[in-house]
Amino acid sequence: MTHPYFAKTRHPRVLAHRGLVTAAGEDSGVWENSAVAFAAAHAAGVEYIETDCHLTADGDVVLLHDPDLSRLNGDERAVADIGTRELRDIFAGHGGLLTAGEALDAFPEVRFNIDVKTDAAAVTLGRVVAPHAHRVLVTSFSDARRRVAVAAAVDAGADIRPATSGGSRTIAQMVARSALRLSPARLLRDLDALQIPERQRGIHVLTPALLRAAHRHGVEVHVWTVNDPADMTRLVAAGVDGVVSDRADLALEVLGAP
Repeated sequence: MTHPYFAKTRHPRVLAHRGLVTAAGEDSGVWENSAVAFAAAHAAGVEYIETDCHLTADGDVVLLHDPDLSRLNGDERAVADIGTRELRDIFAGHGGLLTAGEALDAFPEVRFNIDVKTDAAAVTLGRVVAPHAHRVLVTSFSDARRRVAVAAAVDAGADIRPATSGGSRTIAQMVARSALRLSPARLLRDLDALQIPERQRGIHVLTPALLRAAHRHGVEVHVWTVNDPADMTRLVAAGVDGVVSDRADLALEVLGAP
């Protein structure tokens, strides 16, 4: 049965990669994964926002991609060593920091795709998303980590488990098994999506065999990160169910947003 996460939304899916930083936002110093970036994605008509989470020194789940701030502002301290209030001050001039709970409350119509970046964040994230499980997909490069987060949501009283997509090990096994025409049923049990790059390290991850195998078991395939209009069109024509894009506004235009 299709998870509510995918119900009554456009297909193919457009997932705004860490929100949407417009040209104007970039000029004014807006950062990815900020409140302003999420608001821009929502204003553009996005139904899905892809984001990432870490745990602060205060135990709050905040929406950030990197383990530290060095790429954003040169601060090499780990997010886990910085208090939430200080992070808010740092983000104040760059679009505003959001915790996972704040984002879910601020954008009640948006469906969130949340990548759990650390083991420490998994249980707390699961508890935060429990009341919103119908519109959250939990993912991670670590299959163990995403399973912990999903289980924590259920344990916290979620009416339905959050949607989820396979981690790196699952994807690698899917590529191998689909190439050998072996059944992927065990791998795809309890999965709602496979979120993959088209290629990685010279290897074709997205293949016709993988697409067919996923679709036979009711699992969607989303490709990241796709910013070129020609690639968006080509991938959807090949059967991909969605694209994760830094240019979600452009993707909506190319893929036929109403």
